Amino acid sequence: MEPIIKVSNLVQKRKRRTILQEISFEVPPGEWWGVFGTKSSGKTTLMHILAGIAPFSSGLVEILGMDASKSEKFKRYLGLVTEENSLFQDMTVAENLDFIAVLKNASRNDVQEMIERFELQEYLNEPLNFLKKGVLQRLALACAILNHPKVLIADELMENIDLYSQSIILRELKSFKAGGGTCLWAFSTIDFCKYVERVIWLEDGKMTLFKPEEALQEWDRQGKMYRENLLRTECV
Repeated sequence: MEPIIKVSNLVQKRKRRTILQEISFEVPPGEWWGVFGTKSSGKTTLMHILAGIAPFSSGLVEILGMDASKSEKFKRYLGLVTEENSLFQDMTVAENLDFIAVLKNASRNDVQEMIERFELQEYLNEPLNFLKKGVLQRLALACAILNHPKVLIADELMENIDLYSQSIILRELKSFKAGGGTCLWAFSTIDFCKYVERVIWLEDGKMTLFKPEEALQEWDRQGKMYRENLLRTECV
């Protein structure tokens, strides 16, 4: 079975700094993978490359069998949630949904379905700068999957949002996967590892592939090591 996302020896450099070093992985169809890393680990750079919104220095990136450096056709099958809010700030919730539906050739029924699934009814006439972050993230994901994409790329989707919005987003991510969708979700909260099938751990631009339980164990190991080093320093 051909992978939906294939990355081979990916390198990204910016001036003299190497952001990503020899990154390689393959995401099979219908799986939900995570990209974990702390600030400046290279998560967002990787997600932008996979979404086709940033060029890369060398290596191979294929989405749905298409070379991302040579074709943008894969984007019609892609849903994207960026870390920075990329919705239209001067529009209401309803206007964002309607406008993006036109861009993605989605139907009015698709829009109504997203409103109900993400429980956006009471916010339709609200401008985006009035929304709490949890509602804004629900809207961002609703817009991303309006056209029923095959692949979802989501960056920092659930950081610092209310638990109710988290529950809605998790429910819809599971529904997306159950419908055959493939998802790559970047996060900086280690607890989110428990929701995915594999974890791409980024640290200083290098990756290690873990099972979720292995990633949690590695986080605990590093935390213990840093605490022990701190105690030694304080005792000197």
